[in-house]
Amino acid sequence: GCMVQSNSIGSTFQTACGVPSWSVGIVLVVICGFIFVGGVQRLASVTEKIVPVMAAIFLGGALVVLVMRAQYIPDTFAMIFQYAFQPQAIIGGGFGAALKTAISQGAKRGLFSNEAGMGSTPHAHALAEVKDPHEQGVVAMIGVFVDTIVVVTMTALVVLSVLYVGDGVLATGDYATLTAETITKTNIAQLAFGQFFGENLGAWFVAICLLFFAFSTILSWNLFAKLNVEWLFGKKGVMPFTIIALAFIFMGSLLSNDLVWELADMFNQLMVIPNAIALFALSGAVLAIANAKHDKRALDAAEERLEDQERAAINAMVEEDKRK
Repeated sequence: GCMVQSNSIGSTFQTACGVPSWSVGIVLVVICGFIFVGGVQRLASVTEKIVPVMAAIFLGGALVVLVMRAQYIPDTFAMIFQYAFQPQAIIGGGFGAALKTAISQGAKRGLFSNEAGMGSTPHAHALAEVKDPHEQGVVAMIGVFVDTIVVVTMTALVVLSVLYVGDGVLATGDYATLTAETITKTNIAQLAFGQFFGENLGAWFVAICLLFFAFSTILSWNLFAKLNVEWLFGKKGVMPFTIIALAFIFMGSLLSNDLVWELADMFNQLMVIPNAIALFALSGAVLAIANAKHDKRALDAAEERLEDQERAAINAMVEEDKRK
């Protein structure tokens, strides 16, 4: 998983300033190694400072673009629905094969983005101190909503409204050296922001934001994996795993973009299969907890109404005494 993150960071910085991706990989390994060895507290202190800044900067920039391209937003949504139901127009081949490819790619990218159903984030939620598991479950669901509906949708709208709609370079054909070979999974957001803010500023903006996104993901995923390694092999397995993890982070900066994504998709799938089985097995417990929470809310509401009625009765008695 972290190979994708280091690959994306290396690729965006190579696009932004021409720095070789392998040198970015070395810097990442050094910084990550320092944090990994420092343990959970150091990791938590780094991530809790990075994530809010990361989200605010990126969403702020995306919002500026969308406000300035507001006239193209209706056409952008129309394009989304058009190609969702007619994917063969952009993928090629028969309708069935194109639809299968579109759904497959959508599921893979959505899964990689929010990790819903993978069984990765429960490690973080299990560390939270809450009154009951229902509260943290709701927080987990909100996390998926914010990631998928807010961040990912805004990114998609920026890319489509700037590049593919109206006077966008991929809509008008006026793109000169911007060919299919120059557009990759990593740099398409840079191209979009670059068309709006200027090539250099747009590339740097996305590179810095992606650094925050991907770096915090590397730290979080390492924590989740470390908890599993310690449970399986004891504390003696943590250091060898850390070394292996750092090696793969560096390898990610060397390998091709398509290869690291294919590897990540394959291993994500291997995580989803057993976790989905566990989710079905635990559905009864989840339903019982949700029902208990609902019953408690109903009981609390009834008690509150009763208290209100008692207060009203007492106040009425007091007023009656005053009149007497």
